[in-house]
Amino acid sequence: MNDWPEGWSGNNRGGDYAQPDGPRVMRQVRRGPSAPPQGGVPQQPSYGDSYGDGYGNSGPDQYGGGYQSDYNTGQVYGAGGAGGSGGHGGGRGDRGAPNWGRRIKLTAITVTVVLLATTIGTYFWADSKLNREVDLSKVIERPDEGEGTNYLIVGSDSRAGLSDEQKKELHTGSADGKRTDSMMILHTGSNGPTLVSLPRDSNVEIPSFVGSESGKTYKGTGRQVKLNAAYAEDGPELLVRTVEANTGLRIDHYVEIGFAGFANIVDAVGGVEIEIPKGGMKDTKSGADFEAGKQTLNGEQALAFVRTRYALAGSDLDRTKNQQKFLAALASQTATPSTVLNPFKLYPTMSSGLDTLIVDKDMSLFDLADMFWAMKGVTGGDGKSMNMPISGNSANGNLQWDTAKVKQLVEQLKNDETVTVSGN
Repeated sequence: MNDWPEGWSGNNRGGDYAQPDGPRVMRQVRRGPSAPPQGGVPQQPSYGDSYGDGYGNSGPDQYGGGYQSDYNTGQVYGAGGAGGSGGHGGGRGDRGAPNWGRRIKLTAITVTVVLLATTIGTYFWADSKLNREVDLSKVIERPDEGEGTNYLIVGSDSRAGLSDEQKKELHTGSADGKRTDSMMILHTGSNGPTLVSLPRDSNVEIPSFVGSESGKTYKGTGRQVKLNAAYAEDGPELLVRTVEANTGLRIDHYVEIGFAGFANIVDAVGGVEIEIPKGGMKDTKSGADFEAGKQTLNGEQALAFVRTRYALAGSDLDRTKNQQKFLAALASQTATPSTVLNPFKLYPTMSSGLDTLIVDKDMSLFDLADMFWAMKGVTGGDGKSMNMPISGNSANGNLQWDTAKVKQLVEQLKNDETVTVSGN
């Protein structure tokens, strides 16, 4: 039984007034104008139409535009909406994903700039610490240049910067001035580095030279002396002049380090491991007191090791071998990642070395690095270390070089050939 008045039923809506089926569901209506229904009853405006003339024709509302609604989409009340999962317009949760490519690029640029600035800063800092005191332009009658690069490396007994207590601890004595404790020629080229020790007692002739301070020319008289006497007489310039005149090999760069600098570098890298030969080593003059076997030497012990000669069977010749051995070990120790990549160790090491190095005026940091890496490679790969060939003692008791072997050695170095000559 239908209690609705006639024309109000769900299937018979032909009365004067059309009503919706119920309040819960809203029929989706078609947009656009429609003809008036039969019977003259005007059609109710759809919710999707603009507020208009009652026939579905849109018209301007009081605010100058049509009222639009989303109800004609068929959505149920409460579904979707701004910020919801099905709403329109992108709520607060619709932020775009981070642009990781751009972030990575900016980070890489920043790191590169910082590293570049640090590298440039370190270069100028290190360059400013080099003591460029030796002027090789004062050296006269120089041999022709050869292939590769030749460094004259000198260890002096300078006590500069040492307190009385340090002199006692390092067993250096208190002699004024400075002398050479060791002299080496390091050749770098395309056939591996070659390190040639020049014994301090080598017999040499002092040639004509120009005084480094006076500028006065001193004519050679054929005077025969020990090699270290040249340094004592007029310093680095006369030493270079004497080495070149007695070998025929041009020296490209000069590097000198004193007692204090040597000990400080060793301490800065945390000591250097070295193997003491069978029988150990004990020398009251240098302070050496080592048992046989591998051990790590600190700065004081290292200085005693490289200065010891009275406890060695071959005296100065054996000492030069120990000096070569230790310098190669020091270079290898310094070049480890634990030193190079650790600024708290790298900068003190560089500072300790650079503050006490004396070099020629044309020496650059690149030249110094070349020398350092060559020193590291002396005992490995194609590297070679040797003493200057000795034929015996001269009439004055000094060590006499083997003239024929020295000539062959110099020719091989000048032509940057593999050295085949053997030394003592």
